[in-house]
Amino acid sequence: MSEALEARVAAMLAREVRPEVAHQAQLLGEEAAGVAVLFYGSNLRTGSLEGVLDYYVLVPGPPETGLWPKVSYREWDDAATGERLRAKVAEMSLAKFAEAARGESLDTTIWARFVQPSALVWARDEAAAGAVGEAIAGAARTAARLAAALGPAEGQADDYWRALFRATYRAELRVEAPGREDSILAANPAHFDGLLRAALSSARIPFRDDGSRLAPQLEPDERRRILRWWNTRRRLGKLLNAARLVRANSTFAGAPRYIAWKIERHTGVAVEITPWREKHPLLAAPGVLWRVWRARRDRR
Repeated sequence: MSEALEARVAAMLAREVRPEVAHQAQLLGEEAAGVAVLFYGSNLRTGSLEGVLDYYVLVPGPPETGLWPKVSYREWDDAATGERLRAKVAEMSLAKFAEAARGESLDTTIWARFVQPSALVWARDEAAAGAVGEAIAGAARTAARLAAALGPAEGQADDYWRALFRATYRAELRVEAPGREDSILAANPAHFDGLLRAALSSARIPFRDDGSRLAPQLEPDERRRILRWWNTRRRLGKLLNAARLVRANSTFAGAPRYIAWKIERHTGVAVEITPWREKHPLLAAPGVLWRVWRARRDRR
């Protein structure tokens, strides 16, 4: 990767996090015999421990086949503060993570997510840290190529990022408020300032630059190739997301507790997780929703 992109990625990944976050990352990494743990999401930006902390645990081994990553939900009481903390933990091989970041899989979630801020909170050794850095740089290059193909012939860097995030959100099976791409850029101005220039240079995509506006110089055949690559992933995006949701019904470890926490957080209604509900979350769902509806009705 180019020196400019390498420096940006290294500085981003070295970002400090709360001690509670770092301690849990080490526990997660060692428990999985992993090579690295990334931390990302709004809690990285705000430094808050509220809500659900987001971790990616990267493990050794060949790239996975089928649907990935494995996802689990954790709750624990921090040893230092006694505060109840919660986390959603995704686990996948570093090899598959790097492959997806380079755009070599049909998935869009890895490179679109990790062109945004993240921190390398724990790594087994320097070699692992270096491999994660190269994977994150790969995500930036993948995103920059598509941004150049989707964006205007000439514009400010944010115009290209908006085109990219707008397209990727539409391709995924998720509910986002209109203008979500604007909130990403507004929340992370320092991260995105100069990132497109560095990523385009690293991807060897020439561009005109007058200091405020860019004009990527994609050859027509290269633009068509990138758009064909994207259209394949765009058409399959919602299908892959739906398949992952179905798979999560049986593989999302701790899903009932996660759902119960979300219900109480958003409705104020506590949901008891009985052994039967833990074992049969889909069968339990109608009864739980009925009890939540009655509880909210009785409060009125």
